[in-house]
Amino acid sequence: MTTARDAQAPPTSVGWIGVGRMGSALVRRLLDAGYDVAVYNRTRSKAEPLAEYGAKVVDRPVDLADRDVVFIMVSASADLEAVTIGDGGLLTASDTPRIIIDSSTVSTEMSERIRAETSGRGSAFLAAPVSGNPSVVAAGKLTLAVSGPREAFDESEPLLNLLGKGVTYVGDGDGARLVKIAHNVFLGIVAQSLAEITVLVERGGTSRAAFLNFLNDSVMGSTFTRYKTPAFVNLDFAPTFTNILLHKDFTLGLDAARELKVPMPVAALAAELVSSAIGAGHTTEDFATLLLEQARRSGVELTPENVAVDDGLSTDG
Repeated sequence: MTTARDAQAPPTSVGWIGVGRMGSALVRRLLDAGYDVAVYNRTRSKAEPLAEYGAKVVDRPVDLADRDVVFIMVSASADLEAVTIGDGGLLTASDTPRIIIDSSTVSTEMSERIRAETSGRGSAFLAAPVSGNPSVVAAGKLTLAVSGPREAFDESEPLLNLLGKGVTYVGDGDGARLVKIAHNVFLGIVAQSLAEITVLVERGGTSRAAFLNFLNDSVMGSTFTRYKTPAFVNLDFAPTFTNILLHKDFTLGLDAARELKVPMPVAALAAELVSSAIGAGHTTEDFATLLLEQARRSGVELTPENVAVDDGLSTDG
C-alpha cells in the first residue's frame, strides 16, 4: 500500500561528487524536490552544510556506488579520473550506479576513457555539462547539454529537468563536451567584444550604465549581457568563472578546432587576450575583468559608477 510519504518521495537514490558552489546549489534543488541524496567532496567540510538540508555526507566516492544515479561535477580531467577509477573511486566497487552523469568540463579523451570504464561495469555514462553559475541556478535558469545512451537520458530526464530550465539531448557519445566547449569559447569572445565596445563608448563620453541599458533593450541584448551588466557598471568582479578556467576552455576548443580542421581566428585572438589578462594578474576574479584590461590598453581609467542595475535574473525556480 502506498502511503502519502511514499507518494511524495521520488524512488531514485542520488549521489553527487563535487559540491563546491555550483554542486551545492544543484544538490539543494534535488533535496528540495524530495530526493534521497548522498554527497562526497574532497574537502569534507564543504559538503557538511548540506547535511542540514537532508543530504548524507560520505567519506569516499566509492561509498556512493550503491546509488541509482550519481552526478559528478569536478574541475579537471585528473579529478574525474581520481573520483572514478582512482583509489576509493566510484567505479572500484563490485556494485556500480545504474547511471553516471558527469557535468565536469574535461577533455574528450578523459571522458571517453571513463565512459568505456563505466560501460565495462554495466553502467551508463552521460556527459551533461552545464551553462550557468550559482546565481543562475538559484534563478532556475541553468541549461544542460546531454549526450550518451538515449535510454539512460530518458530515465534521467526528470532529474535533469529539476536542475534548471533547459535540457537538450545532443546525441550519443561525447558530443555534449564539444557543445559545452564551443559554448564557453563563444562566452569568452562575447565578453571580450562587450569589453571593447563598452570602453569605446565610455571613451566617447557615455556612461557604461547608459550604454548597457540601451544594449540590453536592443536586439543585441541577451541574458549574458544583462547578467554581466552589474560587473561592468560597478566593477564588482566577485568570481563566477575565472580567466584561468576560461583559458582552459579556449585551449580545449582550439585543440578541437585543429583536430576537426575548422579555422577559428577570432577565437584564437580572444584566447590571447584572456591570456594577457591572466598575465596581468586577473586570476582569481571574474573573467569580466577583461573589461579592466581593455581599459588599460585604451588608456581609460575606470571607476565604479555605483548605479543600481538589473542582472536580468529572477528567482522563478
